[in-house]
Amino acid sequence: MFVTNMTKPKSTVKLLPRSKVKIEDTWDLSKLFKTADDWERTFGKWERQIAGFSKFKGKLGQSSAMLASCLKYDSAFDRLGERLGVYAFLKCAEDQGDSVSQRMRGRYQHVATKASEASSFIRPELMAIPEARIARFLKQKELAEWKLVLERVLRYRKHTLSKQEEQLLAMTEQIAESPSQIFRQLNDADLKFGTIKNEKGQTIELGHSSYSALLHSGNASVRKAAFQQFYAQYDLHKNCTAAAYNGSVQKDAFYAKARGFKSARESALFADNVPVSVYDNLIASVRKNLPAVHRYYELRRRAMKLKEIHQYDTYAPILSKISKQTPWDTAVKTCIEAMAPLGDEYCRVLAEGLTTARWCDRYPNAGKQSGAFSYGTFDGMPYIMMNYQPEVLDHMFTLAHEAGHSMHSWYSRGSQPFQYSHYTIFVAEVASTFNEQLLLDHLLKQTKNKTERAYLINHAIDEIRGTVVRQTMFAEFEKITHDLVEAGEPLTVETLRTQYRRLLNDYFGPKFAIDSELELECLRIPHFYRAFYVYKYATGLSAAIALSERVLRGGAAELRQYLSFLKGGCSKWPLDLLRDAGVNMQSPQPVNAAMKRFSQLVEELDDLL
Repeated sequence: MFVTNMTKPKSTVKLLPRSKVKIEDTWDLSKLFKTADDWERTFGKWERQIAGFSKFKGKLGQSSAMLASCLKYDSAFDRLGERLGVYAFLKCAEDQGDSVSQRMRGRYQHVATKASEASSFIRPELMAIPEARIARFLKQKELAEWKLVLERVLRYRKHTLSKQEEQLLAMTEQIAESPSQIFRQLNDADLKFGTIKNEKGQTIELGHSSYSALLHSGNASVRKAAFQQFYAQYDLHKNCTAAAYNGSVQKDAFYAKARGFKSARESALFADNVPVSVYDNLIASVRKNLPAVHRYYELRRRAMKLKEIHQYDTYAPILSKISKQTPWDTAVKTCIEAMAPLGDEYCRVLAEGLTTARWCDRYPNAGKQSGAFSYGTFDGMPYIMMNYQPEVLDHMFTLAHEAGHSMHSWYSRGSQPFQYSHYTIFVAEVASTFNEQLLLDHLLKQTKNKTERAYLINHAIDEIRGTVVRQTMFAEFEKITHDLVEAGEPLTVETLRTQYRRLLNDYFGPKFAIDSELELECLRIPHFYRAFYVYKYATGLSAAIALSERVLRGGAAELRQYLSFLKGGCSKWPLDLLRDAGVNMQSPQPVNAAMKRFSQLVEELDDLL
């Protein structure tokens, strides 16, 4: 499977137009709609249903039967809309230059907005129902299937203001998006990084995607030049980006205070019913294990024969002469073999999905959206978009990752009614990274070659470093910045640089060469404009490592509990779903275990190198 790369560089390959792609290499969207005309007819029917919301307006408090009828109508409307929206999105993704698909998606979004306006009365009317009356409603048979839905809405009652106050807050929403919009416009459109030469001497335009590729270069001078040239632009715009981020944090603090939360962090975690102790435990556990991270950086420095190691040296492969040549069919077969611990049904359904059932759109084509994702509907297949390249090791792991999402969707939608079938982001990354752990375990058991083993272990180390350690550093930065603003301290350029530098020193260690430019990294992270989100990546992988080890070492009971987690959708709170599967994220143990595994992998890699 692994070979030394002895091949000559390929000449430029022109991507096929969508119309020339083999049908077996594409997803089968006919399971959603057989034709565009079929979509049009259903779209028209859906749009006409918007008027139906009016019959419930002002009446939700009359009886439990009226409330149940409204919830059923709203759910059926959303279910049909989901099918329409997913189809339009996927058609755009397969060819972003197709004007028909773009128009389809635009019309869908327009009608979805109209529907949102027409149904906007539901939540306020629910909140207005007296507590004693809603308590009586919840005891009625017709609301039994909606009990959890209603309880999740009603728990916001104490954080809901008067009608006039809510109207005023609603009027600020567009203004509140300004910091994020300013950052996106600057970051995605206005910043110009110029051109740079890669390791082959080719002149290329430096941008966000090419910067990432250049950091993987085996040439140290190329990495350094890309880093310095890239961050020079952020240095020139540091006051603007700092002001935008300060505005975003101020917004978070304002809304949290207005709604009676103790902090913006508590407000952000409230939706998933996650206590702030989970967040704090994550930071404390990773910090306790930072010596292993520092050891890895020193190992990397020695292996790469560097005098000193910089952040721009942490992405280049240590074993640069190893490459993976895995055709699609082999990748699918390998992934299915790796998933064997999950049982016959899991493997059978996934194998069909990746082959004859055509869940997956496999290869790049002209105009196709970059990257990979899993996206489906309650009434369709859990589709996977790939841009698979046989020579890239990460792409087989990406396939396993997206397959994890899709099988999570398959199980949850097959076991839950529509209103409880959509799992939350907090648990979404568990099923996907769980599959990556199984694939890693399978490949390590298969290989007999020392260099191949080192390559795989290095991949596993970097996965934990990038997902648990790095995202935890980001999470700690968000906690610090919000605490400062809530204490009345504005976020100036110097304040941000100082706080971020302290984190860099701690997380990278005393022997790491930290360039002053890296202090500006905090000004270019898009996720910071969706506050207290990144910690979920770290908790997700930590839970996945714990659960995968539990399933691999356990028996029928452990497998049954994990499959029950996949089937759970959002029928329970995220922490309860994970606890029932065998991992308690309110305890430091899962993160400590993930970091212990990281340390063991570093030790083994050190021995192998």
